[in-house]
Amino acid sequence: MSGMDMAAFPPPPPRHQRVDGEARIAFGPHGLTDLYQRAPSRLLFPDGAAGSFPEAVSLLTCGGLTGGDRARLSIHIAAGAAATITTQAAERCYRVLPGEADIRIETRIDIGAGGACEWLAQEAILFDRTRLRRHLCATLSGSSKFLAVESVVLGRTAMGETFRQGLIHDSWRIRRDGRLVWADALHAAGDFQALARRPFGFGDARALATLLYAGADAEDHLPLARDLTPGDTAGATSFDGLLILRFLDSDAAGLRAAVVRAAGALRAATLGLSPTLPAVWHC
Repeated sequence: MSGMDMAAFPPPPPRHQRVDGEARIAFGPHGLTDLYQRAPSRLLFPDGAAGSFPEAVSLLTCGGLTGGDRARLSIHIAAGAAATITTQAAERCYRVLPGEADIRIETRIDIGAGGACEWLAQEAILFDRTRLRRHLCATLSGSSKFLAVESVVLGRTAMGETFRQGLIHDSWRIRRDGRLVWADALHAAGDFQALARRPFGFGDARALATLLYAGADAEDHLPLARDLTPGDTAGATSFDGLLILRFLDSDAAGLRAAVVRAAGALRAATLGLSPTLPAVWHC
């Protein structure tokens, strides 16, 4: 083909390879009953401490997420079964280029009658100009128990990084016996520094976390939860079989320490487990 012909038919612009990971895991009363994983989503099964639930560790082998990437995890706990699912490390959400789709992280959890599940996700670290949409949907029975924690770090200040612009949409949906009992969403888009300065904003907080316990005895643990959320940047409430703790901190390490302490105390009080979180939280 001549040079003129090639100029008339320029090659298409290069397309970036995108992550589309998915994992599915199910536990019955006697252990693992189903497992599916598609790269870069992986599930590992470390030996847990004596007396702990069967444990699975979720990880992405891609080293972080950026525009158009998706990661989906489905967890099923059968009636009378129990499991702890955690993540290997903090998840990094990098800059999303203009015109690219948002990063999407979806977690779906189903717990049968008398079942118990822990979802202990380590932090999502947001780099400047990222766009993240994260969704957690849990379907429970009236007699099941569910303990969950998710956190966000708005830029690694220790590394001199600041989350100035971007999008975060972080939503929770909790259903019990088919009824929606809690719907919550954090949405911040655009100039985050300006949003943080508003009266309803984050002030100087650069890390936030939500810890939730769902169970018939949730209200019984409210005094403990309030002991675990002192000061004016944390709080706890209970209603409709739910116990919810919120944390804000200007320091990500400080928030992590508070979350580790609270999650440890609550898993001991509500699920009869060790107050020490799985080993990957301490690596």
